Amino acid sequence: MTTFLGGQKMKDEPPAAIRSSLPGVLGSIDTGISKVEGVILAAGVLLMAFNTVANIVGRFVFGESLFFSEEVNRILIVMITFAGIGYAARHGRHIRMSAVYDALPVEARRYLMIVISFITSALMLFLTWFAISYIQSVYATGRVLPALSIPVYLMYLWVPIGLLVTAIQYFMTGIKNLVSRDVYLSTQVLDGYEDNETEV
Repeated sequence: MTTFLGGQKMKDEPPAAIRSSLPGVLGSIDTGISKVEGVILAAGVLLMAFNTVANIVGRFVFGESLFFSEEVNRILIVMITFAGIGYAARHGRHIRMSAVYDALPVEARRYLMIVISFITSALMLFLTWFAISYIQSVYATGRVLPALSIPVYLMYLWVPIGLLVTAIQYFMTGIKNLVSRDVYLSTQVLDGYEDNETEV
């Protein structure tokens, strides 16, 4: 059974039960990345909430803030943001300008989605390379975080990882559209609209 959420068709399965419909090794990679993304995002949000609450309790109950709280949150924000872009790509949640795209017939939309997916994947790979170059330049400066005394470049390691995962996700979306007769926004999300869609 299929439901419509925000104009996108999604399968009626609990998130933990979703398995990639891609064939062979690509399906295993897709499923593995999905599980790792879920753990990273859940852990990151929980750690940020715990850190923030602990800092507030320390400030107002004990009269002293946690000296490292702001830096820990900075690291977690970078981690959540760049883990989140791959997650958003997997669930077809990135912003799209689709006025022309929506006016096309299904087969033309499928071909256009293949082109969009592969170009976006290539762009993400370029940004991955650029992020690695930036991290190398930050590493060369030898800067450290003042409170935690850990190298600043470690905080930015999530950037190329997140961009690379996003590149892989868009590449697999292109493959999914190549092997399918339907149009997919991601490996799991069918493109489509319906008059009785449910908005959340």
